[in-house]
Amino acid sequence: MATAKASATYIRMSPRKVQIVLDLIRKQPTEKALAILKFTPNIAAEPVLKVLKSAIANAENNFNLDPEDLYVSFASVGQGPTLKRIMARARGRSDRILKPSCHIYLAVADGEDD
Repeated sequence: MATAKASATYIRMSPRKVQIVLDLIRKQPTEKALAILKFTPNIAAEPVLKVLKSAIANAENNFNLDPEDLYVSFASVGQGPTLKRIMARARGRSDRILKPSCHIYLAVADGEDD
């Protein structure tokens, strides 16, 4: 069973938002996963769609796999570095603004040995 991988790092989005989208496509055939991501009204669907298309292209070009026989075998998100910013508040005080990032990892495999 051949597995093709793809990843996107330092995506400026919370890992919790991406995890919701990844739960929708895990263990799905790639055609169905592409349709789910295309019509999901979540902001995290766009970077996940790009990573999935990259994984499918890697499987097709590097392993000569048929894109119609693939399924999402692994989908994970990891926490990236957090950007720390300062915002001025009343009476000379300041608040810390945390801007999270994440790393998205996907793998697709052929459906021969499930």
